[in-house]
Amino acid sequence: MELDFTKLDGLVAAVVQDASSGRVLMVGYMNRAAFEKTVATGRITFFSRSRNKLWTKGETSGHWLNVREISTDCDQDAVLIRAEPLGPGVCHNGYQSCFYRRLEDGEWRETEPRAFDPAAVYGGGA
Repeated sequence: MELDFTKLDGLVAAVVQDASSGRVLMVGYMNRAAFEKTVATGRITFFSRSRNKLWTKGETSGHWLNVREISTDCDQDAVLIRAEPLGPGVCHNGYQSCFYRRLEDGEWRETEPRAFDPAAVYGGGA
């Protein structure tokens, strides 16, 4: 069985979930090379569409995502990765999850405090 990298121009969607809490941490995209590197290293690697290159979560911040389990959907064009996050947060804006905003009364509201200072981690901000 192979993942279907043909539907999204060589990519599959990758949903990352905290293996302990079940919270969705982030969504990214993987090409075949990113998926293979993730499997080989046990650390999540994505394909950056804007930079057109692979990047491993944590390579700049030290906030790694260690793989615990990988599943695919029925169409084999998306993966769910249950991971152990190492660090205070995964979002480049300084939050535990990239999903820190909730639609309330027609407006997006931040629903949690920052877990870390992105300027201190990334040297000047997100």
